[in-house]
Amino acid sequence: MSNHTTLNSPNSRQVETSQAQRTHSKALAALFEPLQVGALTLKNRIIMGSMHTGLEESPQGFERLAVFYEERARHQVGLIITGGIAPNSEGRVVAGACAMITADDAREHQLVTDAVHNAGGRICMQILHAGRYAYSPELVAPSAIQSPITPFEPKALSAGQIEQQLNDFVRCATLAQQAGYDGVEVMGPEGYFINQFLVEHTNKRDDEWGGDFAGRSRFALEVVRRIRKAVGSDFLIIFRISVVDLIGKGSTFAQTSELAVGLEAAGVDILNTGIGWHEARIPTIATSVPRGAFSWATRKLKQVVSCPVVACNRINTPEVAAQIIRDGAADLVSMARPFLADPEFVSKAMAGQSIHINTCIGCNQACLDHTFAGKLTSCLVNPLACHETEILITKAVRPLRVAIVGAGPAGLAAARVAALCGHKVELFEASKEIGGQFNFAKRVPGKEEFYETLRFFEHELARLEVKIHLQKRASIVDLKAFDSVILASGVKPRWPNIKGIDHSMVVGYQEVYQGAEVGKRVAIIGAGGIGFDTAEYLNHAPSDTGTTEVSAYIKEWGIDTSLERPGGLQTQAVKPASAARQIYLLQRKTSKLGAGLGKTTGWIHRLNLHKRGVTMLGGVSYQRIDDDGLHVEVEGQYQCLAVDTVVICSGQESVNELGPELAACGKPFTVIGGAQVATEIDAKRAISEGFKAAIALDSA
Repeated sequence: MSNHTTLNSPNSRQVETSQAQRTHSKALAALFEPLQVGALTLKNRIIMGSMHTGLEESPQGFERLAVFYEERARHQVGLIITGGIAPNSEGRVVAGACAMITADDAREHQLVTDAVHNAGGRICMQILHAGRYAYSPELVAPSAIQSPITPFEPKALSAGQIEQQLNDFVRCATLAQQAGYDGVEVMGPEGYFINQFLVEHTNKRDDEWGGDFAGRSRFALEVVRRIRKAVGSDFLIIFRISVVDLIGKGSTFAQTSELAVGLEAAGVDILNTGIGWHEARIPTIATSVPRGAFSWATRKLKQVVSCPVVACNRINTPEVAAQIIRDGAADLVSMARPFLADPEFVSKAMAGQSIHINTCIGCNQACLDHTFAGKLTSCLVNPLACHETEILITKAVRPLRVAIVGAGPAGLAAARVAALCGHKVELFEASKEIGGQFNFAKRVPGKEEFYETLRFFEHELARLEVKIHLQKRASIVDLKAFDSVILASGVKPRWPNIKGIDHSMVVGYQEVYQGAEVGKRVAIIGAGGIGFDTAEYLNHAPSDTGTTEVSAYIKEWGIDTSLERPGGLQTQAVKPASAARQIYLLQRKTSKLGAGLGKTTGWIHRLNLHKRGVTMLGGVSYQRIDDDGLHVEVEGQYQCLAVDTVVICSGQESVNELGPELAACGKPFTVIGGAQVATEIDAKRAISEGFKAAIALDSA
C-alpha cells in the first residue's frame, strides 16, 4: 500500500499503539462535549445532516427509515435531521414526495422517532419547501421566475396565498411535534422557497413581502415567529441559513447577519449553515472541494449571534470536524454523506478507532446522483446504506475456504464481507498493491479521497485476518484447494483499430499513471470517465495536487471571502488555471463529451478542463498515427493534431481467463466487477457486486 498521507487523516500505514490512540482521542475531545440547546442536552457536537434517501416514498419506507436512523443513533450521533419533508403539496420537490400535512402523516413518522429515541438519540424533522425548484407544474414562488434546473414556470403568490403558505409551515411543525420529533429544521438556503424570498435574483415583489431587504426577509422571520408561538419553548427550532449564495444578486454578509440576528430574536435555537444554490456554477460538496472549505464563512456567522452555529460541507473525518470546533469556527458540525459511508462513524471516533472509519469520498455517485434520478439513495463505498433490511451480513452456517482473485474494488469488498460472514478468505493480487483502478483514480488531482477507501480496506482486511498474496497471479492449481472462488480479476485496456497504433508515441492510460513519459502536446482517445480523469491528471504539473488547499480553491473559483459582494462572488472573471500541457480530449460519438459522467459532478469535470484549455472534440474519425501526430476527421474536415503523445482511454476488456478452467474442473465460482462486465467501469457496481457475492457464499 502507498504511504500517502491524506489531508487531516492518519497515515495509511500507521499502526496505532495505545498511546497513539489516547493522543488521537484527546485531539477529538472537543467533538464529544455535550451542549445544552434550549430544553435539550445534545450528547456531542455531531449532527447527522439532512439528506433525502428515497425511503420516504418507498413501500414500507418508514419501517426501513426507522432501521436506518436507529443504527446511526445507536452509534452515538448527537442529533439526526431527516430528509426534507414538504409542508404542503405545492412545496414537494417532486410530485408524490413526502409531505407532513395530516395527522395520518404524523403517525407514520412515529415509527422513526420511537426507534431513534429508544436508541438514545435525538431527531429533528426538516421542513423543506422547494418553491421554484419543484419539479412539478404546481410550483409556486415569490415571483414568476423560472429556475434553470426545472422546466416549469412558477406561479407568483398573492399576499393572501403567502399567508396560507405560512400557515402550512406552522401546521407542518406542529404535526412534527405530534409525531414525536425533538424539533424541526426550517430549510432556508440553497435556492429553495425561503431563500427565493430573500434575494433580488428571485424576488421582484413590491409589496410587504419584497422590495428592500426588510421586506424580502419578512417571510423567513414570520415562519420562525409563528412556529415558535405554536410549538412552545421546549421544541427545538433550527434554521438553515444561506451564508454564501454563490449566485449573482445574492445576499451580502451584512444582509445575512441582519437576518441571523432577527432569526435568533424570533426564536431560533440553532443556526445551521447552507452554501450555494443548486443553480450556482461553483462546486461545493464534490470530492474536488477541499475538506472544511467553508468553515471560514461559518466563523463569520458565529461572530454575530449568540445561539449555536453549525458548520457543514465537505467535512468527512473526525479530525476535520474536531479542528473546526477547536478553532472556534462553529459550535456543532453537520455531516450527512459520511453517515451513509459508515453508520459507526461517531462510535469509532470515540473509541480512538478513526483509522477504521469507512470515509465518504464525496463522489455523489450513489447518493445525490441517485436522488436526482429518482432512485433510492445508497453509498458507493457502503452499499448497505438505505438497504439495511434487504442486504444482511450474517455469520455463515457453513464457513468456507474462499479464494478471491483480484484486489480491486470488487475483490476488496468481497474479501471484507466474506470475512465478516466468518469465511476463511485468501486474496490474490497480481500487482504489488491492493486497489486496482482506484490506484489510478487516487492520483488524479481532486480525487485524493480514494486513498481513504484503500486505507479502510487495508486495515479492515488486516483486522479480519484476510490472507493477502501480492504479486501473485493465481492459477487453477492455487484455486483447487478452496471451497469457492470469486473472480474479481478486473479489466485491461481495449486498444482501438487505428493505423499506426503501435507507434512509439502511443501509450495506454495505465502506463501514464505508472510513470510513462508524456510529451507537452497530448491527444487522449476516449472521453469517458477514465479519459476525463487522465486529462485532469496530465493537465497538472507533477508538483501540483489540484485545489486541495482551501485558499487555492477559493482563488480558482472566484469566491469573495469578505462576502461584501452579492452572493459572495468576485466581480472579475475567474482566470483559467495554468495548464501543464496542450491536450485534446477526443471521442467517436457526436454526443456531449462526458455525457456518462455523474449527474451532479459531470459539469464540474467539463468546466475544470475547459478552464485549463483542454480542447474537447466529438464525432472524431481516427485516420492514422505517424511521426506528424494523430490524423483525424472531424465533421468531415481533415486535420492533423501535431501531438507528442497519444493516450488510449477507449474502453476496457474483461480479464477472466480462469473462468473456463474453473468451470471445467467443477469448482464453484462467481464472476464480479469488471471481470464480468468491462464497459464503463463502475466502482459503485463493483463494490455492490462484491457485497452480494460474499453474502451469497452461504447459499452456494
